[in-house]
Amino acid sequence: MSSPSLRAVAVSGRGLVDPGAPVLTADDEGFTRGRAAFETMRVYGGRPFRLEQHLTRLATSAERIGLEAPDPGEVESLAAMALEHAGLSDAVLRLYWTPGSPGGEHRAIALVSTIPEWIEEARGRGQRLVSLVHQRRSASWLLPATKSTSYAVSMAAEAEAKSRGADDALFVDADGIVLEGPVTNIWWREADVLLTPALEVGILAGETRAALLELTAAEGRRVEQGVYPLARLLGADEVFTSSSVRELMPVVGIDGHAFEIGLAAVALQESLRRAALG
Repeated sequence: MSSPSLRAVAVSGRGLVDPGAPVLTADDEGFTRGRAAFETMRVYGGRPFRLEQHLTRLATSAERIGLEAPDPGEVESLAAMALEHAGLSDAVLRLYWTPGSPGGEHRAIALVSTIPEWIEEARGRGQRLVSLVHQRRSASWLLPATKSTSYAVSMAAEAEAKSRGADDALFVDADGIVLEGPVTNIWWREADVLLTPALEVGILAGETRAALLELTAAEGRRVEQGVYPLARLLGADEVFTSSSVRELMPVVGIDGHAFEIGLAAVALQESLRRAALG
């Protein structure tokens, strides 16, 4: 499994920098405390998908963790600079907003990388998930719907899933309510109805999730958002996840329960690509 390759980096106050050059000080709280906001999006035909919405969410995350709001124009300019230098039509764009050193200036960073090669192979075979108990982030102090660089728990969940022979994790709360994956939202189909957890359970309001809600409404598909137990998900006709970089990923197993790759995931993947390229 090959890793994505970093092709370009742009930093506020400096512009383009060599991808191997240091861009953070050792006492930057984004490094020392994981107190930084970030966004990740896929680039189609040289254009970041839903960039405006990602910039809005970056500002919201920054506010929730007590950072000054980034200048969206500056961040967008850095992104354009990095994308032009990378010269990739299809890529991954990551935007970071970090507080810098205590008492220092905040810093915006734009990274452009290649799309991980494993994604298409995994989409073709589908992924197996294992459920892990995770605290529901419904209280405001738990920073629900916030994308920060405090990602150790998500990384540990992915590692735990792999140690159990699965591809990824699915978080459920102590009552068995379905939440989300470490970097994904979860969806499933019951007959002709699509279901996905509601934001009220403290999950991230994924931008691909939002795009799918728009697409399904335009296509006349019925979607329900609610609070669902894992047992209901395990009785689904098909299951898939959504995320910015992975797009739609079919799920073929959860905790040993098998699923077939369904037509809804395939059709919505095609719709998502058309919307992104249109």
